[in-house]
Amino acid sequence: MPELTLHQIGPNASLQDLGREGYLRFGLSRGGAMDRYALLEAAALLGQGLDICAIELPSAPVRLSVSAPQRVALTGAPMVAEVDGRALVWGASHRLAAGEVLSLRPTGRGLYGYIAFGGEIETDYALGRRSTHFTGGLGAALVSGAVVPLGADAKPDQPPRRLKPDARFDGGRLRFVSGPQTGLYHPDMLAAFETTRFRKSGHANRQAAKLEHDGAPFAAEGQLGIVSEVIVLGDIQMTGQGEPFVLLAEHQTMGGYPRIGAVIAQDVARIAQASAGAELWFERITLAEADALHTPDSELLRRIRDTTEPLVRDPHEIGDLLGYQLISGMITGQED
Repeated sequence: MPELTLHQIGPNASLQDLGREGYLRFGLSRGGAMDRYALLEAAALLGQGLDICAIELPSAPVRLSVSAPQRVALTGAPMVAEVDGRALVWGASHRLAAGEVLSLRPTGRGLYGYIAFGGEIETDYALGRRSTHFTGGLGAALVSGAVVPLGADAKPDQPPRRLKPDARFDGGRLRFVSGPQTGLYHPDMLAAFETTRFRKSGHANRQAAKLEHDGAPFAAEGQLGIVSEVIVLGDIQMTGQGEPFVLLAEHQTMGGYPRIGAVIAQDVARIAQASAGAELWFERITLAEADALHTPDSELLRRIRDTTEPLVRDPHEIGDLLGYQLISGMITGQED
């Protein structure tokens, strides 16, 4: 069986897929990749499906190799990628030969990069999935020296492809919908919330991201008497000090802090990927608008697959360039 060897990997790197559905009532949030769209991008590049599993890389250098030829897909937060000193394009698939060392290092843009393999990761399942859920005690962080089993790549010679550029790594607008406690906030305070420019705090992890702002806190009426109830991905929860936290992949499943609304699923990756200090702001939309924007993962995967394009190789990367027929036909060199 092919193997992946992690020669170097940073803290909190983990195996992630699209997460576990149906366990919220047992106290386990879905978890899975912080940037689900990046997993769908990898699946589109490799011709895989919604069961794809990848390595999630939280802003730290990585060095790895495979024991048999594999295609790899590099998605999510852009990283500098090299194979034995040869530069690779990010947001694309590539061929990795046995023994070649792939090196990745952060660029400072975005937080979570992903690498997936043509042969797919073949670790054991836990509750039907391979993803690590730190707060739920499922799996563990990857460490340097670890060896991960892979399947054989059924299409190792499939031509590399690339993605269209995406700007979700730079902060920006977060669309949200009202929730059961939005009415506890005075209309003037709701208006102020939508006009405030927030900064992502360095206080962020797989559970939630804190947002900082200048100005008065966002307090709700009767917030001390709120009964704990179910929490969902994207909820915007206010602390007792009126500071917003957006709840992410491994959020708690119950909470009693007031929630001013919930970020729609399409924009959760934007806040997860935003670097500390990135500017973010909120725009409230109606439930009907949110429903119209909702797209199933299967349809998103199809759309991404349809927009990928062949990766044009840089001539500097082609070792046998002189073996290609670059010019066809003959000319005399004389002017007409």
